Amino acid sequence: MEDSTMGNILIIAEQFKGKLKKASLAAITVGKAIAEKNGGSVDALLMGAGIAAPADELKNHGVAKVLLADSPALANYIAEVYAQTAAEVVKGGYEYVIAAASAYSKDLLPRLASKFAAGMASEVCGLSFDGNKPLFARPVWAGNAIAHVTIESAVKLATIRATEFASAPAGAAGAVTPVNVTADPAKSGVKYIAFNETKSERPELTEARVVISGGRGCKGPEGFKLLEQLADLFNAAIGASRAAVDSGWVPNDLQVGQTGKIVAPELYFAVGLSGAIQHLAGMKGSKVIVAINKDPEAPIFSVADYGLVADLFKAMPELTAGVKAAKG
Repeated sequence: MEDSTMGNILIIAEQFKGKLKKASLAAITVGKAIAEKNGGSVDALLMGAGIAAPADELKNHGVAKVLLADSPALANYIAEVYAQTAAEVVKGGYEYVIAAASAYSKDLLPRLASKFAAGMASEVCGLSFDGNKPLFARPVWAGNAIAHVTIESAVKLATIRATEFASAPAGAAGAVTPVNVTADPAKSGVKYIAFNETKSERPELTEARVVISGGRGCKGPEGFKLLEQLADLFNAAIGASRAAVDSGWVPNDLQVGQTGKIVAPELYFAVGLSGAIQHLAGMKGSKVIVAINKDPEAPIFSVADYGLVADLFKAMPELTAGVKAAKG
């Protein structure tokens, strides 16, 4: 391996079905902040098959170059194959490897870290510096405390919460450089069977401008029907607390919180949600929070910008009717 103390930074960008994940742009922001202190280039690695379009989009967001691993071998996500491909790129001389925290990176980056005996900071929610040394802020103890950690290994990896950092703006276009993919899925020991996708006409939960989440107070699927009626008016995503998911009222991919998805929409409705610390960890970065709960002592009101103490089964139809009337 070449000297990995060069200070170069590699962003592991993410695409799905040929569309760039916007969260990757927040990872670029973090990479550029480190580069400003330590020098070195900020490059991005994009892996998949038939991904020229997202690569062209990615190159316009401040990276020196997009390393394009476009191969039939990467048509289906197999962690072992992707990790081997990324490792070959990191060996070219990268000190920092950064990705947005997602199901993809949570599966991929620990495997990559193990190949370099590298330290890794996960779910980073803030960045500061001790001189030129990055200090990664990350939640511990269910978000009750924030630890500021440094990474001392030669290669340093981090996943960042895209909701906590601005997206890298468009700028001068970087180069797109093809990567030779040598990984062979047939030798990975893993066979790709299928990807069972939950399909929805609603926006993706982590990228929606408006999220309407329900909790135990919804009392069942019928309560979530009321949330969906309001969501239709806002083109909003539906979210849920762990209690609602564990009760089987909604699919688990709608869970917001410490063990679910982290969201920070422009507008977040918390309906029938008490506001347990584990849920707050997943949505407290939202720009405006509206809480509806019949318990005036519910913790959710401590973070809400607007609160309504009311029975959701009465309040939600009235709110939906009011929004519908206002929209004409």
